[in-house]
Amino acid sequence: MVDLSATRPVASERRPDSAGELPLRRFSPCPPNALFIGASTGGPQALATLFEELAPHLDAVPVFVVLHMPTDFTSVVAGQIERLTGRSTIVAKHGESPCPGNIYFAPGGTHMRLLRLGSSLVICHKDSPPENFCKPSVDVLFRSAAAAYGPSTLGLILTGMGSDGLAGSRAIVAAGGSLIAQDEASSVVWGMPGAVAQAGLASAVLPLGRIAAAVSGLLKGVRPRGVA
Repeated sequence: MVDLSATRPVASERRPDSAGELPLRRFSPCPPNALFIGASTGGPQALATLFEELAPHLDAVPVFVVLHMPTDFTSVVAGQIERLTGRSTIVAKHGESPCPGNIYFAPGGTHMRLLRLGSSLVICHKDSPPENFCKPSVDVLFRSAAAAYGPSTLGLILTGMGSDGLAGSRAIVAAGGSLIAQDEASSVVWGMPGAVAQAGLASAVLPLGRIAAAVSGLLKGVRPRGVA
């Protein structure tokens, strides 16, 4: 069993020394209609910390998560998040329509994307090669998010090794959406969020312990104080 509480990162309020120099974008004026999250190393614990606070504010939006984990562990993590939050948290099925308030994990070893079919939105699996050595890939999900939701897309890049999510984050920004990156001090590895932050794609670079409050504010149409 994956223990989501034993090794949670400390949600430090200290910003990395370079944080003040990072370029920040303005948040989209559109409240998010969906939340998209990418995480890798340290991700299960970071997600537990995030969802424990954020869960009461997710009634109106679906949440989609790509977590780099061995195939057999994805359902374990999803089950533990569901028990922690009381939210329906499932490994997404091909062809199902997402429901507000539910949390959908990409299946291990399979890309997950969102497709609009007329007026309907469906979750689709894609058995294509890995991207950034990852399958599922954050880039695949984020690109589809940008196409499906446009300026109402909100992406979160949490702790993780490598740069998966960088190209997808560019697509979200190009579509008018917004991104929040976890800061270096609270990340186990600042690879994925660091790549997005240093590329100037994030509207906020925040400690893990402040991300849930920022997201809940954005869902209500309120921008976090002190950030773009």
